[in-house]
Amino acid sequence: MERAIGVIDSGVGGLTVANELMRQLPKESFIYLGDTKRCPYGPRTKEEVQQFTWEMVDFLLHKQIKMLVIACNTATAYTLKDLQSKLDIPVIGVIQPGARTAIQSTYNQHVGIIGTEGTIKSGAYPEALQQINNEINVTAVACPEFTPLVERGINKGKEAEEVVRRSLKPLQADPEIDTLILGCTHYPLLADTIQSVIGDNISIISSSQETAREVSTILDVHGLLYKGKQNPKHRFYTTGDLKTFVELSNRIFDESVNELSAVQIGKATIEKA
Repeated sequence: MERAIGVIDSGVGGLTVANELMRQLPKESFIYLGDTKRCPYGPRTKEEVQQFTWEMVDFLLHKQIKMLVIACNTATAYTLKDLQSKLDIPVIGVIQPGARTAIQSTYNQHVGIIGTEGTIKSGAYPEALQQINNEINVTAVACPEFTPLVERGINKGKEAEEVVRRSLKPLQADPEIDTLILGCTHYPLLADTIQSVIGDNISIISSSQETAREVSTILDVHGLLYKGKQNPKHRFYTTGDLKTFVELSNRIFDESVNELSAVQIGKATIEKA
């Protein structure tokens, strides 16, 4: 299939998922849309997240995508089932893949979860974990300062360490945690700082790799894998400031991404890099 795979996120965090998808599926084309103008989604109401997510989906559906990846934990928690029931293309989120990876990682069944206020409030991760293993002990902590920090391009240094240290204090309530799920796709950009604060004895789980493996499997099952010889074409869109989006994307990808545009959802492209 020559059609692209669509990836949506509340901002730049989903680029970590897109990067892994491109690494594992080098023949596939991807179209990414990050709603940086309205990021973060975490503090927003369920209704707002659902509205914004559907606006992003509508934008990508006009691009004739063959599959949708919701690379935003909050959007996954609030919209995945609805999207799966209403769209005629495969739709996956990042919560189930992250939960499965954590189950494989933990030795003592004590798992920590950090995420946005919306993701933590939804209870989606504890539900996903306990559907697999109901003996899992879960400590979930909202870290609302992380996403704005990453969107500003700060992922290390004194300010980042201070914010991470302050935010992770509640995790000390469960000293037996041996696995920590990064329940927001922005958080892998802070992974080194998070690891230095919590210590090397705790395994950090990002859902990116498992999500990419699941996408590959679903494409194969549905006969949607691209098997041609044309080079893939990737397009990246942001609803916010293009310059910041370009700078952050260059930090994530091994090489510069040329096809980046700023858009108003539902309207024509207004700026190109």
